[in-house]
Amino acid sequence: MKKIEMTIPHHGREVSGRLTLPEKEGNYPFVIFSHGYNGSKNDFEIMADYLAQQEIASFCYDFCGGSVQDKSSLATTEMTIFTEKEDLLAVVDALSEKEELDSKNLFLFGGSQGGLVSALTAEEIKDKVRGLVLLFPALCIAENWNERFPEIEDIPDTQELWGMTLGRIFFESIHGFEVYSHIGTFDKNVFVMHGDKDPVVSVEYSERLKTIYKNIEIEVFQGEGHGFTEEGNKRAAILLTDFVKKNIMK
Repeated sequence: MKKIEMTIPHHGREVSGRLTLPEKEGNYPFVIFSHGYNGSKNDFEIMADYLAQQEIASFCYDFCGGSVQDKSSLATTEMTIFTEKEDLLAVVDALSEKEELDSKNLFLFGGSQGGLVSALTAEEIKDKVRGLVLLFPALCIAENWNERFPEIEDIPDTQELWGMTLGRIFFESIHGFEVYSHIGTFDKNVFVMHGDKDPVVSVEYSERLKTIYKNIEIEVFQGEGHGFTEEGNKRAAILLTDFVKKNIMK
C-alpha cells in the first residue's frame, strides 16, 4: 500500500492528513475517517490499512483544534462542532479532485464526536456521499452540555475535559441545538456500530436513529464500550469493508 501525507488549507488554517492507497494504480472508492474528541489521524490507521488490502482507499486527518496533538493554527479553545464540519467539507472538496479516488464512491466514517460531525456533514453534501458509517456517534454532546450549562450566562470562558481545554464558543455554538432535527434527510445507506456497554454515549442514542434515517442498519457490539477492544476493532473493520463493497456504485 502507499501512504501520502497531505495538508489542506482552508479558512486560514490547515488540515493535516494521510491518504492510504492500494499498491496498484487505479481509481478507488474511498473512506474519509473523522476522529473523536482529542483524537488524531492515527486512530483509524489499522482500519485504513485493512481497507487498502481490500482495494479501498482512505483518508485519515486531524481536526483543526480537535486535540492537544493537533499542530494547526486553531487552538482547542476555538474549535467547535461546526469548525470541524468546515474541516471535513474542505477534505471532501480536496479529495474529490484526486485522480486516484472515485468521487462517486465517497464514504464518510466518523467515530464519537467525529460521528456527529460526519452525520451533520452528510446532510449538507448528500449528493456527494455514497454511504455513512458511524462508530458510537456522540449524538449526546449538545444535550449533555446544555444540561450542564442551561443558560448562556452559565457558560464558562474555558472548560477542561479529558485532557483538553474547550472555549466558550464550543458551548455557545451548540446552546439549544437539537441534533436529531438537523439530521435524517440523508437518504442513502447508513451503518452504525455501537457497544452496549458504552459509558460515554448510551447505545440508545444510536437506536433512536432508526426513527430518523430511512435506510439504516445498527450493529450492537456486545460487551464493547466507548472505544472497542482489539477484537471489536477487527470486526468493525470487516463490517466497514463489507458495507463499502455492498454500496459501491459501478
